[in-house]
Amino acid sequence: MKTFRVENFRRLKSVRVDLEETESIFVGANNSGKTSATQIFRLFLNPSKHKFRVFDFSADCWNALNAIDPNSADAADDLPHIVLDLWFEVDDLNLHRVLGILPSLDWNGKPVGIRLSYQPRDPARLLANYVESQVINDDGGDKNAKSMWPTDLTDYLQRTLTQEYEIKYSVLDAAKCDSDGVPAGDYRPFRIESAKDGEGLVSSLIRVDFLDAQRHLSDSSGPGRHEDLSTRLSRFYERNLEKHELDLTTVNAIANSEQSLNTHFAEVFKPTLESLKRLGYPGLANPDLIVKATLDAQSILSSNARVHYALPTADGTPGEPSAMTLPDQYNGLGLKNLIYMVVEILDFHQRWIDDEAQRPPVHLIMIEEPEAHLHAQLQQVFVNQIFDLVKSDHQAFHSQLVITTHSSHVLYESGFKPIRYFSRKSKGASALRTEVKDLSTFYDTEEEPTRNFLQRYLKLTHCDLFFSDGVVLVEGNVERLLLPLIIEKDVKDLRRCHLTILEVGGAFAHKFEKLVAFLEIPTLVITDIDSTAPRTPGKTKAEDDENVENADEIPSTQQPGKSCITTFEGAITSNETLRQWLPKVTVVSELLDLPDSAKVPDDDCVRVAYQTRQLTSWNNVEEPLAGRTLEEAFALQNLEWSQHSDQTDLGLKIRKSEDLDLSAIHEKIFKKVNSKAFDKTRFALELIARSDQAWTSPTYIVDGLLWLHRRLVPKMNLLELPNTTEVGE
Repeated sequence: MKTFRVENFRRLKSVRVDLEETESIFVGANNSGKTSATQIFRLFLNPSKHKFRVFDFSADCWNALNAIDPNSADAADDLPHIVLDLWFEVDDLNLHRVLGILPSLDWNGKPVGIRLSYQPRDPARLLANYVESQVINDDGGDKNAKSMWPTDLTDYLQRTLTQEYEIKYSVLDAAKCDSDGVPAGDYRPFRIESAKDGEGLVSSLIRVDFLDAQRHLSDSSGPGRHEDLSTRLSRFYERNLEKHELDLTTVNAIANSEQSLNTHFAEVFKPTLESLKRLGYPGLANPDLIVKATLDAQSILSSNARVHYALPTADGTPGEPSAMTLPDQYNGLGLKNLIYMVVEILDFHQRWIDDEAQRPPVHLIMIEEPEAHLHAQLQQVFVNQIFDLVKSDHQAFHSQLVITTHSSHVLYESGFKPIRYFSRKSKGASALRTEVKDLSTFYDTEEEPTRNFLQRYLKLTHCDLFFSDGVVLVEGNVERLLLPLIIEKDVKDLRRCHLTILEVGGAFAHKFEKLVAFLEIPTLVITDIDSTAPRTPGKTKAEDDENVENADEIPSTQQPGKSCITTFEGAITSNETLRQWLPKVTVVSELLDLPDSAKVPDDDCVRVAYQTRQLTSWNNVEEPLAGRTLEEAFALQNLEWSQHSDQTDLGLKIRKSEDLDLSAIHEKIFKKVNSKAFDKTRFALELIARSDQAWTSPTYIVDGLLWLHRRLVPKMNLLELPNTTEVGE
């Protein structure tokens, strides 16, 4: 299958999902619609077992339903439909399979499609039934008094949806649809009149099997919904494997055992049956009760396979079987879950292959959260090797895998191409919706060096970027260590959000520009202003360096291209993020003068935060100053506190600081922080270890976090609305 489209189903207001030929991986934060994208197949392809509910309609459909005037001439057209469009690529060898959905005799090899639409059986009848259901109570002639049900059309459909709605089938013509497969203009897909014919056509084209997240696999014999691994293997044997042939000796032994058991049952059940007689059973008209053993030879062979685990041999010889074994329940859930999934997937694939008479050409296996009980390395091996289980030498016999996951380890081996990112969008409380981002398009369009860097970085960090509500890109280790502390201290509500903090440095953060823009994840970039002395106009770097070597009287902090204090005239930033991404400004004085609005692009998805001028006090003198780095900015904003003898361990204290004026102590702090002797990580750890939190967080970081808070917390509130959370997510 090439593509499927969904309309008006839960968060999936209107999404298109392209599938890879082998495996596709659905990722996204909780409640982003991943499970919905698989559950819709259950509802449409097995309607006798799974039923739609009114809550399966997208949230804005409820308002649209309740706004319908049943007496309006256009009311029937306003009733919402849930739509699943299936698009297939067809080669010449399989053309005969899709004759029923070819849009015309002029078919030119484009994808062929079929639409499954959950819509009113008879729109006019539905509206008439709704009006009729609004029974007027006879309450003293008050014709405005109505019964409690239904309060509106949504309320009416909560009880009557299955009677009023049904699945209808149509043929789609790719030539009359836009690039996303949406019917263009006034085109109406050709209706298949018989629902039975439509259902049969779909089942002849596609089979979908589900491996659910809650597999009810247990390592105990306690009550509840579970089965052990041995039971599952016995079922797999019964369905797919060659059976043991019975011989006369085996049949005779089973018969003798059955006779012996019958004699035993007659003896042990005799007191119980006598008790029944005292209570009047069987009496005159009822048959006698006899307990007999029935041993079926085939069921004994198929239902009594039991998993045991062989213990290692005493000398640890590999490949040597051990005489000592443990039963099924004595192995961990992780390995049993892995074995269970493998057996299930093999079972799905083999049953599809074996159904030669009615085998559809497309087979999807949807695997939900395979990471359950598996450690990180097993998760990586699973996703890396799973397709080999269902790969066939014959191209037509490949199953397609769809994996939904919350595990960054599952993504470790995948690269970008198979990832389908489910991005949550919200436009008001009634319009919660999801967009699906196809990372294969990002892979194909992004420049190779940047693409390779991002893939390697995500692999090395096991990045959980795809499962977060928001992202914070930080300059270095100090910011990464202190950020949770600053959030706890100044922006507590952000603790409710799922944040990913990535340490990328000022030289590499800009490489994430296109990725976060593509994913549209709210992203805060916290970086340093990194002021450096400007180069001499009209001179090359080599000429500047030569002049510096011949001018020993020039302080190192004023040498062209070297780090300098932010107040140095003409200073420029060496930070590539500020130069190339946001705000694309080089001169430090201009960066310091920029308003906050200039630090956010038009899409309001990314904000940059760097040091800003803050009022600094020392010896009764106040002046707005900006640090070059986080440590310097922290020292300036907490100047009196950081220069106290109690804070010596932070490494920011200047000797005889009380004798210095504000300008001098600023220069000293700048040199101290930029010296090789200053231990930045120790500074961060010392700050974390202090119970005294009388210090002030750097304002530029707090401002950035408050922006992120405004972006994320309204979304979090929307996700807590009743009836908007998604089952299984």
